[in-house]
Amino acid sequence: MFNTHNPLGRLRRGFKLIFLVGILVAILSVGVTLLFPLQYRADAQVLIISQSRTGVDPYTVVRSAERVGENIAQVMKTNDFYAKVKDQKNYDIDWSYFENKNEREKRKLWQKTIVPSVVYGTGVLNVSSFHREPAVAEKLANAATDALVARGWEYVGGDVTIKVVNNAVVSKWPVRPNIVLNAMLGFIVGIFLMGLLVVRK
Repeated sequence: MFNTHNPLGRLRRGFKLIFLVGILVAILSVGVTLLFPLQYRADAQVLIISQSRTGVDPYTVVRSAERVGENIAQVMKTNDFYAKVKDQKNYDIDWSYFENKNEREKRKLWQKTIVPSVVYGTGVLNVSSFHREPAVAEKLANAATDALVARGWEYVGGDVTIKVVNNAVVSKWPVRPNIVLNAMLGFIVGIFLMGLLVVRK
């Protein structure tokens, strides 16, 4: 038997209430999450190929491709790259989603929409795009990779080749904001705060 006057005893006695509050806060967190626009993610990949020179080992070539990928990932957040993606004519994208914003808001939105990341050890650059409509997320990711293939050399010089290895694939469910993660965090915060109140009672 736990002594109900010590902290463990109080927690044991108030377990049902603590758990209930955790559930309620989790539900509240989901409700607040749903107030924000839900976005889908599309992922595409390009391979960065550094032209190997005689006597250069494969590891060095991959490391070089990774450094190039890191540079490209930074450049993809810029207005210049946004313009290059917009120039891709094969995609019916409503650019007013960006153009109706002022310059600062447009840049911030673009940086949230296109999220590049280097897959280390492979020379692969992953290009993720986020949008409320799955089809638009897919088009944005494919347009971004096409822009890299067509004009990425402007950022890295002629010794690098960029090739699309995976066209965009869209998530089945919205990924931003993360409903499951927010619910779990809400549950943890709820039981922690209620547990603290029970112990200090």
